[in-house]
Amino acid sequence: MISTLLVANRGEIACRIFRTCRERGIATVAVFSDADSGALHVREADTAVRLPGAAPADTYLRGDLIVKAALAAGADAVHPGYGFLSENAEFARAVLDAGLVWVGPPPEAIEAMASKTRAKELMAAAGVPLLAPVDPESATEADLPLLLKAAAGGGGRGMRVVRQLADVEDELAAASAEARSAFGDGEVFAEPYVERGRHVEVQILADAHGTVWALGTRDCSLQRRHQKVIEESPAPGLTAGLRTTLTDAALAAARAVEYRGAGTVEFLISPAGRAYFLEMNTRLQVEHPVTEEVFGLDLVALQLALAEGAKLPPEPPAPRGHAVEARLYAEDPARGWAPQPGRVHELTLRGAGGDRLADRPRLRVDAGYGPGDSVGVHYDSMLAKVVAWAPTRADAVRLLADALRRARVHGPLTNRELLVRSLRHPEFTAGEADTGFYERHIDTLTEGKDDGGARHAAVAAALADAVRRGHRVGGWRNLPSRPQTKTYGEHEVRYHRTRDGFRVEDDAVRAVAVAPDRVTLEVDGVLRHFDIAEYVTEHGDDLDGRYVYVDGPTASYRLRAHPRFTDPRTATAPGSLLAPMPGTVVRIADGIGEGSAVTAGQPLVWLEAMKMEHRIVSPASGTLTALHAEPGSQVEVGALLAVVTDVSQGDI
Repeated sequence: MISTLLVANRGEIACRIFRTCRERGIATVAVFSDADSGALHVREADTAVRLPGAAPADTYLRGDLIVKAALAAGADAVHPGYGFLSENAEFARAVLDAGLVWVGPPPEAIEAMASKTRAKELMAAAGVPLLAPVDPESATEADLPLLLKAAAGGGGRGMRVVRQLADVEDELAAASAEARSAFGDGEVFAEPYVERGRHVEVQILADAHGTVWALGTRDCSLQRRHQKVIEESPAPGLTAGLRTTLTDAALAAARAVEYRGAGTVEFLISPAGRAYFLEMNTRLQVEHPVTEEVFGLDLVALQLALAEGAKLPPEPPAPRGHAVEARLYAEDPARGWAPQPGRVHELTLRGAGGDRLADRPRLRVDAGYGPGDSVGVHYDSMLAKVVAWAPTRADAVRLLADALRRARVHGPLTNRELLVRSLRHPEFTAGEADTGFYERHIDTLTEGKDDGGARHAAVAAALADAVRRGHRVGGWRNLPSRPQTKTYGEHEVRYHRTRDGFRVEDDAVRAVAVAPDRVTLEVDGVLRHFDIAEYVTEHGDDLDGRYVYVDGPTASYRLRAHPRFTDPRTATAPGSLLAPMPGTVVRIADGIGEGSAVTAGQPLVWLEAMKMEHRIVSPASGTLTALHAEPGSQVEVGALLAVVTDVSQGDI
């Protein structure tokens, strides 16, 4: 029996595993890097062991240190979570060799599926349908588009879509570098990229006594950078024949490697309805909660039981209803999904809740951050997973969209609005979304609203600020005849203080009630309530400014509170390429230096942040007149990386 479990991971998945351990009476041990010393998963564990350093390669990817931590803390079992070392056969063997229980599949099964190229060979022998591989070095126009994939690991890292032969060499190098950074293995292979395909997977669970369960299907087609964003179970719109094909193939894959524990077999479904094996993930998936909600199971509890030698019943429970999950990321979808590090001030989601066995709609939140925590640059930027269950798909989707809309998410910019719009998009509500959804719709999904909501939010913020700063009305105080002016975001707000309250210089808006944290406006005869919270950013100086978070009746807004006068320190030279986030400079474009001619859109600097590479490109054609970035150097947000001068127009 397992008495003390070390989780070789961090963030949301560590917290989620600890929750099940508490319910089963199992003591918990966390490991943490220096960057995570105050993280939520460390606070929630019974004990914790430091892994010196911050980079994954020095901490969460150091299997030797994690085994030592487990032994030092008195743990008798290790759960790898997902990512990091979760699919590393050598780590699994090291855990077992140390006399610890490994909460995962046998090392041999991990090894068989660790290389996607080797896994495809095994699946072909088992009769599982596959896409034919392509040699990228001899690819022709007829082979395009190509999908480059890392042979090891997952999570979309080391993956690229190539549509032009001229890009193959550069994209291979980029994919290999990213794979090596994430998994310690730079092997990359290529296969045909199926346009408008769907990503559908089957959750499997197997014991050591020959029983294998296939727990329905999940659709994970909504992806950005080949990483899943919205997942649901069961996958909508599949024929009975296709569901049978997927289930049979998943069971065959599990039996081919004598699998034990929880795993996932992933497939690509073509527009014609043909299924192709993608890979087998020999671990728990990020999206496992949707399967748990539909089947009424705790997959982590089952993983622990199977590791202890338990036997599964012959058949799994029957599925009930529909579940949808959205991943809330600290990122800016409108700027290439750029990660947004910073402090989380509030993360509150309100919605239905209740007994998993009841038929009432319910909401579940699996979070890795709490108020006061900071999202750093070293790891994935997912704040939380929000899951809705309901008897029907339509009800689950509606509940999830509404819960996200009503959430109070204060801190770094997030993809919350994108999630709401995605869930309400006709293509998604009809169950017809595919892996190209964001490529087609990202512009419309991220465009600004034109319904006046942001302006009304700015009015509410300005009036709340006036009260918060002690602008009393009435009494003996003189009332200025000229209006007060404040600017939030792109909106200038003009208002007067009167003996009865405030008057806004907007005939359609009337201030009904004003408090420091809540304002009620009458807009065209309709009362609208706004909740306001203001925070000073971590550095607290004028360069960072103040941000106000306004949660309104239909949307939420993060508004920059502009100072009355412009700070000359904020000016930057024309043509300056600034770091959009803190990170590490991993490489510079080959052959360039000060004085080099560059073209608009040409990648100049590669920056690594939150386990992803980000290309900094030239804003125009011209001359590189300054280059401050150096490979290996750490840069802060706003750091000057380079300067490009347009030779025809002077500085740009």
